Amino acid sequence: MRKNRDNKNRDNKSLESKEQRSDHAAGNGLLSRRVFLEGALLAGAAGSTAGSTAALAEPLAVPRWMTAPGAQFSGYGQPSRFEAKVVRGIAPAPNPATEGIGTARTPLQLLNGMITPNGLHFDRSHSGTPDIDPDQHRLVIHGLVKRPLVFTLEALSRYPMQSRISFIECAGNSGALNAAQAQPLNVQAIHGLISCAEWTGVRLATLLDEAGVDPSAKWVVAEGADAAGMSRSVPLAKCMDDALVCLYQNGERVRPSNGYPIRLLLPGFEGNMNVKWLRRLKLVDAPVMTKDETSKYTILLKDGKAWQFVFPMEVKSVITQPSPGLTLKGPGFYEISGLAWSGNGRIRQVEVSADGGMSFAPAVLQEPVLPKAVTRFRAAWQWNGGPAVLQSRATDETGMVQPTRAAFVAERGLRGQYHYNAIASWRIDEKGEATNALA
Repeated sequence: MRKNRDNKNRDNKSLESKEQRSDHAAGNGLLSRRVFLEGALLAGAAGSTAGSTAALAEPLAVPRWMTAPGAQFSGYGQPSRFEAKVVRGIAPAPNPATEGIGTARTPLQLLNGMITPNGLHFDRSHSGTPDIDPDQHRLVIHGLVKRPLVFTLEALSRYPMQSRISFIECAGNSGALNAAQAQPLNVQAIHGLISCAEWTGVRLATLLDEAGVDPSAKWVVAEGADAAGMSRSVPLAKCMDDALVCLYQNGERVRPSNGYPIRLLLPGFEGNMNVKWLRRLKLVDAPVMTKDETSKYTILLKDGKAWQFVFPMEVKSVITQPSPGLTLKGPGFYEISGLAWSGNGRIRQVEVSADGGMSFAPAVLQEPVLPKAVTRFRAAWQWNGGPAVLQSRATDETGMVQPTRAAFVAERGLRGQYHYNAIASWRIDEKGEATNALA
């Protein structure tokens, strides 16, 4: 017994000394989290590995913009003209029967942190963005309630408000990966139908309590004020839990493309259910099978059957940097960064691979790690200039793990287009260029 214990102690010391000798945590150059947690990259190595240059003794030159006063004040701040490429990608639907059908996708690969600027928040529209006069807009609560109510925007503004940082993800996000061939697309085109913001508004439960919910009510039909009359059936339990009737987005009034003047927020649920331009909430005893929950937003399986009313978005992650369009400038140190999220709660862990999933190393999760919000993850990578396949794998607090593509396809096949959450891959070649890969 003592001999076994001594051998175990020697083995532990051997492992500790091995870790101290090397910062490598997984194959193909992935480094330990100590690089971030202890600043292990610094102390001289950064100059040769992270792209910085040694400082010269001469003073810095005086640039042109320091020789004259700058621009005057403006009523609403705008991005720098040098950031003109940081815009949403517009993808109208092919041959739409109605104008305004399509998407505007968030350039995730050009952003950092966890909050999406209002002007870059993705937009999915079924009939364009209505130009709503807030003074004329009304929200009605009716159906199986004791007291039907009508709210003006001014009336809603008097109620106590709450804020939640929450992602909204279109159910069709990443659907381009649900194909037999790898598409030559970047992060924005594949994964750009997710954004995260601070939403502020009135708890829907507060309004429903005031209306008086009939015991027979089990569902709520939410309807928007766009020309499509977009509507979805929502479980009453969700409405009484963490749902908000939102008036503000990142501190300012909700943007028109995101539901001005009022939108519904159902944290973690598929984007289409977070009804924009909210005008009506009808309490009913069963789902009403609207056109928007029968013609679309069901999960088609390989045997031809479909899952309906699968609401939370499953655990998922994507590497945003490096990624297609962001070429690596020669071998050396790089930060692998990306986003992870789950409609079931907080992200517990993200692992990163540089060898196509043969080995993984844990990434650092950037605080705050919030439930049903995106979490930024970071991993250190020493690229040797050779081929690599980058992947990320997320686990949420319920224990759900992001599946491999093979496992996802084995369960669902490739016939559907919604709720795709399998591990995504970027292939890096010797030139440092990344492409979409189906590993």
